[in-house]
Amino acid sequence: MRILTALALLAGPAFALDEPQTPLSDPFKSGMWSYHQMELLGDPADIRFDDRVVVQAPDFAEDPFHVPVLVDASQIPDVKRIMLSVDYGPVPRILNYYPEGAEAKIAFRFKIDQSTPVRAAVETHSGSWHIGGVEIDAAGGGCTAPAAAYADSSWEDHLGEVVGRIWPDRGRLRMVVSHPMDTGLADGIPIFIIEELAMSSPDGDALGRIEMFEPVNEDPAVTLYFDDETLGDHVLVAGRDNNGNEIEAVLQSYATQ
Repeated sequence: MRILTALALLAGPAFALDEPQTPLSDPFKSGMWSYHQMELLGDPADIRFDDRVVVQAPDFAEDPFHVPVLVDASQIPDVKRIMLSVDYGPVPRILNYYPEGAEAKIAFRFKIDQSTPVRAAVETHSGSWHIGGVEIDAAGGGCTAPAAAYADSSWEDHLGEVVGRIWPDRGRLRMVVSHPMDTGLADGIPIFIIEELAMSSPDGDALGRIEMFEPVNEDPAVTLYFDDETLGDHVLVAGRDNNGNEIEAVLQSYATQ
């Protein structure tokens, strides 16, 4: 695994802009950065490349349908949202993560369509943005093929099923949700994706919320991280897809299973 951050390619420390500037100079020299900066982030007054936003991913995507990535922005205070995006691909947005009661850290897998910078844009509650990223080489094609689930006629019987576990003593939650996550780019197959997953305690305390977009991989596998005092023995999962199918599950700790 290679760890790259956008700042590592810049001379000097992370910086904030005193006045809005468009576009922010891109260490990856991507032809799409100026467009995506405005389209996804707008024109914030405080935006910087920051080496505290760590993005881990493979140098080369051997499997373009299941590319692992981990984003760790836990060193940034007061995180409101982590936005994952690609510069080159038919759908730039990958995922929004709102940590709420969790650490600003998430691991998951996504589909990649070609070689591209993958960026994590971290928004704080005060409105500042901190950008990190990694460049992944890929043969591509991950976004334009139909889901493998359709090879099994019983895939609908398991739609929305959640398999997962929590480790309260380690501050970790992992789950897999059964869903084809169709991008709408394969011939004759419309877009069919999970739009939102929300995690909460049995008492109703918000633990984290995820907004998913087309590039998230089939049967999404997500790992979330917490401090040692946050997780109990049970976590409630609730969500929906763009066809109105509801997702509901209760995850238990390893000790209670």
